[in-house]
Amino acid sequence: MPDKTPLTYKDAGVDIDAGNEVVSRIGRLVQSTPRSGVLSDLGGFGGLFALPGGLTDPVLVSGTDGVGTKLKIAFATGSHHTVGIDLVAMCVNDVITTGARPLFFLDYFATGALSPDQAESVIAGIAEGCRQAGCALLGGETAEMPGFYADGEYDMAGFAVGVVERAKIVTGAQIAAGDRVVGLASTGVHSNGFSLARKALLEVAGLALDAQPATLTRSVGETLLEPTRIYSRAVSALCDGVNVKGLAHITGGGLVENPPRILAPGLGMELRLSSWEVGPIFGLIAEAGVDDDEMRRTFNMGVGLAAVVSAGDVAEALRLAEAAGETAWDIGCVVQTPGVAPAVTFLP
Repeated sequence: MPDKTPLTYKDAGVDIDAGNEVVSRIGRLVQSTPRSGVLSDLGGFGGLFALPGGLTDPVLVSGTDGVGTKLKIAFATGSHHTVGIDLVAMCVNDVITTGARPLFFLDYFATGALSPDQAESVIAGIAEGCRQAGCALLGGETAEMPGFYADGEYDMAGFAVGVVERAKIVTGAQIAAGDRVVGLASTGVHSNGFSLARKALLEVAGLALDAQPATLTRSVGETLLEPTRIYSRAVSALCDGVNVKGLAHITGGGLVENPPRILAPGLGMELRLSSWEVGPIFGLIAEAGVDDDEMRRTFNMGVGLAAVVSAGDVAEALRLAEAAGETAWDIGCVVQTPGVAPAVTFLP
């Protein structure tokens, strides 16, 4: 006769008690990201947020993203506390290119078998990212999906919302030939191009994640896991202090494909390669056989965000960015390219 023992959700691979433990631990992390406007507590079916007062014609700006195959480095090293920062950064840095101030963030975390310690480490990083961005961690979802992910692995996505006055939206429409490009330093590879970075460093170059080549100050794994820089406070300072005409987040597509997204037809950018610092991790990737063109269209090459301002505002923009804690450079200019689609030209 068949076994009459009742079949449970846990028998199918889903541990409700572990899920409840994660929710319990997340509570204090959510409380560490306070922001005026939050109207709900963790545990409800939806997060409530009231728009800030004093706005004349507010426009909401939203963005969603993930961390990509950078997660493979976290799995291999067992270090999960920084990829949550990456998740927030990838969403928030897109939203702020409109001049918006981040308001709140939500996350989705999915795994095959829920480990409260691992999930808490990841979400602690998300909370840290929210604190850096100045937004509230409003809520999220933790999903346990047996058989869907390899043991110890997970995936996650995020969603950020910000607000900007309609009259102050940064669109790129004001950009003209002669304007200058201010570059804000990245912290390394950020969260793009990791499929190529892993192929070049780990397979072609044969480097171990715990190896420390002479050009690096930390191991390969630690260098790759350096979290994406969050630029929200610097962008707020720039938008309050000068006329920011355009903002480009240097993500997938690198320095080749992202700056043209804010340029009108007939305009291009000339960027001077000698004007900013390129981190040593990019040199190691290039040494594995990736040519200059591929490097520049895949990676940020040391510039995580580009801001376009009038030539007369460059000095003040650099001062404001540095006062906000960023390393910034005047890296190039906007030029006329009649009849040609917007493109970036690299000068020595």
